[in-house]
Amino acid sequence: MHLAPYFRLARTLLVLVVSAAILSACGKPPGGPPPAEGMPTMGVVTVITQPVTLTTEVPGRTVPYLIADVRPQVNGIILSRKFREGGDVKAGETLYQIDPATYQASYDSAVATLQKSQATLRTAQLKADRYHELVAVSAISRQDNDDTAAALGEAAADVAAGKASVDSARINLAYTHVDAPISGRIGKSGVTAGALVTASQSTALATIQQLDPIYVDVTQTSASLLKLKQAMTRGDLEKAGASAARVHLLLEDGSSYPLEGRLEFSDVTVDKDTGSITLRAVFPNPNADLLPGMYVRAVLEEGVKGQGLLVPQRAIQRDGAGKPIVYVVGTDHKLQLRTLVTERAVGDQWLVNSGLKPGEQLVVDGLPRAKAGIEVKIAPWKPDARSTPSASPVAN
Repeated sequence: MHLAPYFRLARTLLVLVVSAAILSACGKPPGGPPPAEGMPTMGVVTVITQPVTLTTEVPGRTVPYLIADVRPQVNGIILSRKFREGGDVKAGETLYQIDPATYQASYDSAVATLQKSQATLRTAQLKADRYHELVAVSAISRQDNDDTAAALGEAAADVAAGKASVDSARINLAYTHVDAPISGRIGKSGVTAGALVTASQSTALATIQQLDPIYVDVTQTSASLLKLKQAMTRGDLEKAGASAARVHLLLEDGSSYPLEGRLEFSDVTVDKDTGSITLRAVFPNPNADLLPGMYVRAVLEEGVKGQGLLVPQRAIQRDGAGKPIVYVVGTDHKLQLRTLVTERAVGDQWLVNSGLKPGEQLVVDGLPRAKAGIEVKIAPWKPDARSTPSASPVAN
């Protein structure tokens, strides 16, 4: 019996079975229709307008509200220092005592000279009165009367000069008490007891700085300031405050200064090298938390945009040209692609100038599946507090 035909038949059947298994494992051939999918659901927010306070963050430095260098106004030896370095002093408080002996003697001498002149004036006055009566009855010559009147005037001038000398001596004697010209915090002393000082010397004995309130000087480009003025002129912005713009501070460690300041001064000249202008804000500083020379970042409230349109940053994508784009859901539940013109970041949102209208449904969640023209389902989008996109400027 020949079994060869049966073996060939079995082998052929085995090849057919294996081929069918391979085809089944590979699935449908490429180019076939995609598997059916359900209608995608998009998380949306309704676009609304609202008042938006626009702010600008700029670098700045703290500057004392008042500053005064303490210098002597008379020559002499320092007898004592009467303040604690780094402490607070009041205006008029004595800081140094200069040896007053020489100035006391000069004052006493001026007083004595004045008293002598006053005695001479009384004598001349009495003589002039008598001669005035005698000349009326021709008992003396007119020349004698005129000489007496001249002597009276000379004595009066001597008294006036004596009073001036006394005042000058009194002032110099008072200057031996070197007093604080302003209230504030005083720094280290430049001299010690026993040092010789001279009037109006170039080296200050100490420096006093008033820290409450305190200034913060910041710089802003002239172009930004011009743009702000134009926006206010057009009516796009309203003033942030009734009298002056409000200012907040961010300290060097990133924390916020708890007290609010106000913008008080704007320079009238633009720096020709940097194209910037100096702005000065004043802040209350009751605890001296702000010290002169500190680097800070000032957040200036430029104004309020009454009909601002804000959208979440995560809703905005970029096209190939880098322009901001979004998807909105039309009345037919189909997605529409929009190109936006944005102005700036406000927190975790973008301020939109054009491209959206109030009441439209903006897609925020489900963007990877978004495509213009597809029909979608919508659901209200709820922000995820755990992920807040960082704000950054955008080019219009």
